Amino acid sequence: MKEGNGDASLVLFGERITPNQHKLAREFVLFDNFYVNSDVSADGHSWSTAAIAADYVQKMWPNSYAGRRKHYDYEGQERASAPGAGYLWTNAAARGISMRNYGYFVDNLPTAAGEGEVQISGVRDPILSRVTNPRYRAFDLNYSDVERVKVFMKDLAEFEKSGQMPRLMFMRLGNDHTSGTAAGKIAPLSSVADNDYALGLLVEAVSHSRFWPSMAIFVLEDDAQNGADHVDSHRSPAFAISPYVKHRAVDGTMYNTTSMLRTIELMLGLNPMTHFDAGARPMNAAFQSAANVAPYAVEKPRIQLDQRNPAASATAARSARMDFSQEDRIDEDELNDILWTAIRGTTPPPPVRSYFGR
Repeated sequence: MKEGNGDASLVLFGERITPNQHKLAREFVLFDNFYVNSDVSADGHSWSTAAIAADYVQKMWPNSYAGRRKHYDYEGQERASAPGAGYLWTNAAARGISMRNYGYFVDNLPTAAGEGEVQISGVRDPILSRVTNPRYRAFDLNYSDVERVKVFMKDLAEFEKSGQMPRLMFMRLGNDHTSGTAAGKIAPLSSVADNDYALGLLVEAVSHSRFWPSMAIFVLEDDAQNGADHVDSHRSPAFAISPYVKHRAVDGTMYNTTSMLRTIELMLGLNPMTHFDAGARPMNAAFQSAANVAPYAVEKPRIQLDQRNPAASATAARSARMDFSQEDRIDEDELNDILWTAIRGTTPPPPVRSYFGR
């Protein structure tokens, strides 16, 4: 985006593919100096929800991502992966804050009961299990993020009727992972466009609700996964969406994942979970004292959301060897190479490294 510190030469999923993310950044605040604390999803989901990754996670994820260890047990599957002070929902539950969970730490699978039906096989946290919507599909790249948001919108309609909405909600929208160029799978541009449209629908629905005047939506990636960036490989998109967020502003303040967590904690009256969020810079510069309650109008997709990869392409065989059944079972460098080759049709730019000498 020209308004911020961008580099158009590195863009894969531009405004034609992500019109809502661009519009949200323009109508609210564009953060161009936001960084994730994590390196990969294994530690990323913990940083995003707990402001730390446990010692077990930090020591074991390199083995998993190098292929020496074949299982992923960093999101509640292994007791040792839990942070000492718990997660944001642990913190909120201790203060009696109402919550609703859409997809976090959930194991669910499609069933033959009907399209969109799911069967919960487990929620990997006792607090989340009590507040989870069992119809919200967990990670599944064959299932639309738009359909996921529709599940939330049914809940929103019930919240409207009762006049009560949970004070803290968690939601995962993961189709921007893409399935590479695997034959017959949803094409990368369509996967990301589906993810973008889902976010736009979510914001539009909430901004037309009775709860909008006292709401804030925070959006981040759990990790940047080594995506191409001219500043740093940890720099990442982030959004703050609220009537109390400055409109049509650019905030170049240096924030990170724990900055977003600290901002949420302050809004809810929660204590920090670790010294990382305790010392983080809150995102104060992005907010204003007067509310602008104008609702958001979603941007319609500009490409087909159901376009599929052809059976034969230059990178189809490489994608076919990858496991997209769960997050991060692929080699991120190779997938980045495949996506660049498929979308840009050129050789990916070489990595640029810098160091500080004495």
